[in-house]
Amino acid sequence: MQKSIVLNTLNELPNKFSLDEFLERLIVIEKIDEGMAEAKAGKTISHDKVKKMATKWQK
Repeated sequence: MQKSIVLNTLNELPNKFSLDEFLERLIVIEKIDEGMAEAKAGKTISHDKVKKMATKWQK
């Protein structure tokens, strides 16, 4: 994560906020970035394949 993202996130919060709220936002941003990088690298599963997997789990 880049320092600029942390600072932007901090600036978007109101003057009073909890540390938990700040950390939660940073974690969400980090997870989105990780997911986008995986998608760019082709590490995704098609919707049809996920539906087939879910059907097997329900049995």
